[in-house]
Amino acid sequence: MSRPLRVEYPGAWYHVMNRGRRREKVFLSDSDYLGFLEILRDTSKMWNLKVSAYCLMPNHYHLLVQTPDGNLARCMRHLNGLYTQRFNRTYETDGSLFRGRYKAVLIDADSYLLDVLRYIHRNPIDAGLAKEMEDFAWSSHKGYLSSAGKWKWLYKDGLISMFSGQKDSRSAYLEFVTGRIPDTVEHFYSLKNLPSILGSDSFKNRIKEQFQKLRFQNEIPESRVLAPSPEAIIKEVIRHFMINRQQLLHSRRGRENLPRNIAIYLVRRHCRATLVEIGRIFDIENYSSVSSSIERVKRRLGQTPSLRNQVKRIEKKVEESQEQT
Repeated sequence: MSRPLRVEYPGAWYHVMNRGRRREKVFLSDSDYLGFLEILRDTSKMWNLKVSAYCLMPNHYHLLVQTPDGNLARCMRHLNGLYTQRFNRTYETDGSLFRGRYKAVLIDADSYLLDVLRYIHRNPIDAGLAKEMEDFAWSSHKGYLSSAGKWKWLYKDGLISMFSGQKDSRSAYLEFVTGRIPDTVEHFYSLKNLPSILGSDSFKNRIKEQFQKLRFQNEIPESRVLAPSPEAIIKEVIRHFMINRQQLLHSRRGRENLPRNIAIYLVRRHCRATLVEIGRIFDIENYSSVSSSIERVKRRLGQTPSLRNQVKRIEKKVEESQEQT
């Protein structure tokens, strides 16, 4: 059976969820929660993903996000892949961590955005993990009650502004989020096969007209999609520049090895390997030299459109190879 179409367009809102394989825990320590949030912030910055809410439960997570660039699949591949790599390194395991790619519910923001926000922030209470939302450490609820700088990365002002007609928007938010979830929303999330759209009939019809191939009743099939390995990137750079491995991995003093620098840049960008790890891969003793190579490529990409196009072609080939695995 062919895979149902994932609806992606600029400005779309989604409730994104993923669960551990066989319902196993995906967060085993505070360090895991913090590591996931660090990758989520990096993903937000790198791919222009607007994260408005999150809740990290022991064996699954919830996100409320908007995609100004219509690139949810790319964002989630980055997030899930890098966290899986981090988890596997930490606990010396391998293979997929999550049960599949992810589940994304397209949201009719005019009708249901705040209800989804409330559903996500109430998750720890409804699951019996906390008596009060403020007691749960791994959700964005506290960010909606705080103006501290650590929450600036959270895309919350637009949602807070929906309460701006009232005297105190934060108090209004707190009153709303502690209120009862509507029956329609409760019923939606109680369904075994969660629909791909939460919205009014007019919203669904509009989406259906725009995406004729959308299958409303089908669950998105699950598949294992991880971030590329350094080896996958190295192989594609070698293929693109028609060089051999020795030419890529070694350089001569005083002579720039552009393919090598591009490979270093892409490994850092997509695998999120540390500078020390990249140094080991490319036989570079000083991690500051790795950083210098990355910065040189960034400058050249900003100055040379043809080089940007080459790098995009390499990235596309790597991405295609990942989707086939």
